[in-house]
Amino acid sequence: MSNHSSRRRLAAPRASAAIPATAMLLALAQPACAQALADQPLATRLDMLMRLVDQQQRQIHALEQQVVELEMAQRGRGVSGPDVSARPDSSAMPGGDGAPDPQPSLPPLAQTAPGAPGPKSAGETATGVPATPPVPTTSGNDGTAVGTTQKAAQPARTEAESAVVQREHAPLFDRKLTLDWGISDTYYDRRQLQLSGFLALDAIFLGNINLGETKSHQVMADLDTRYGLTDRISVDVDVPYIYRHSNFIVGGAGTAANSLSDASGSSNALGDVNFGLYYQFVKEHANWPDIVGSVRVKAPTGTSPFGIKLVQVDPNNTNLVAPSKLPTGTGFWSITGGLSVLKTYDPVVLFGSLSYTYNVARSFADISSTVGQTEPAKVKLGDIVQWGAGMALAFSEKDSASVSYTMAIEPQSQTQAPGQGWQKVPGSETVAAALNFGLNHVVNKHLTINGSVSIGLTPDAPNFVVGVRFPYTF
Repeated sequence: MSNHSSRRRLAAPRASAAIPATAMLLALAQPACAQALADQPLATRLDMLMRLVDQQQRQIHALEQQVVELEMAQRGRGVSGPDVSARPDSSAMPGGDGAPDPQPSLPPLAQTAPGAPGPKSAGETATGVPATPPVPTTSGNDGTAVGTTQKAAQPARTEAESAVVQREHAPLFDRKLTLDWGISDTYYDRRQLQLSGFLALDAIFLGNINLGETKSHQVMADLDTRYGLTDRISVDVDVPYIYRHSNFIVGGAGTAANSLSDASGSSNALGDVNFGLYYQFVKEHANWPDIVGSVRVKAPTGTSPFGIKLVQVDPNNTNLVAPSKLPTGTGFWSITGGLSVLKTYDPVVLFGSLSYTYNVARSFADISSTVGQTEPAKVKLGDIVQWGAGMALAFSEKDSASVSYTMAIEPQSQTQAPGQGWQKVPGSETVAAALNFGLNHVVNKHLTINGSVSIGLTPDAPNFVVGVRFPYTF
């Protein structure tokens, strides 16, 4: 506790103790008041003196409250407190030895007797105390109050809006460390017409026509660790673990088209670990949105889909084949560059993103899925262009809901056998579009819960994805 605060606490009892004596002196010092008191009975004079003392005590309390409010206002503007060096010459203070007055100086008390209001200036009470105490301001070089420019440059966001920023846009650069754990379930349901036979006379198909179906669940749990290097640069690493279960159903068991056979397979392993770097080009202010650029690198740490053999599961149905194991990764290195923007119009938040993913070509010792066959080749997946946009509504300080649309286009993949040129893979071009819904709840200043549902709009997109994330910021 500072010396100034200690002196103020010590001065308060002495000031309170001196109130009765001061009141008596003030009353006796004024001839008119003294004459008036002399003409009154003793009980009336005591009552008037007690009311005067009570008035002076209320005035002292009001002044002390104003001092406290002024100090709090100064601290809120970055001012440490009263500067002793800025006071009047210490030699003019009581004591005359250059030391500061041990008691704080107070404005002179009103010299009017109870019931006799004196003159007052505009903005003052009857006791001479300002009705609205002046608020100290600290100005910058341009004459504006400190903090005004910063506030206008970056509008303050509610906790719910910050949750939207962290989920849909970019990391919270003002948070040093964030651990974001999540789990999601992705469901696919694919039907494919299978033909086994030949065309006679170029018009009649002779053979079996079967409808194959694949149902697949992919459950992914991942931990994304983000760390802020500066107020504009953040890095992260995301480590996923994937469990896959697929069920394969085909007809034609025992050469009967209406007889079905099915087989299932499961696998679990580490997915593709990816790393990210974020840079905030523009911080949101009145005329510009928040603009963040990102670069992500994905490593092929998961199980590659190439070289996995298809085996006949049911000996009575040659149409039913299933992979010996299920992949948990793409098998390729990839680099993604992205740009996202976000603008807050409290309580609405608008956001959008655009990204380009470059898949690095890679050579594999075997890409064939046929048992007993080896086919070395170099594979180049199509580069992916993805964009999306959406909006969120913060309907309370801690809750918000969002809706967005995303689309990703991937051109045909290509393969290159040793000594040959590149060949396009028929049917490998994909267009995946999805409609996404989200709900965010801020538990406290550290923990947020983000729920999401994504509905596929094209055959190449998953049927749905349901997930929940728990980002915890330090």
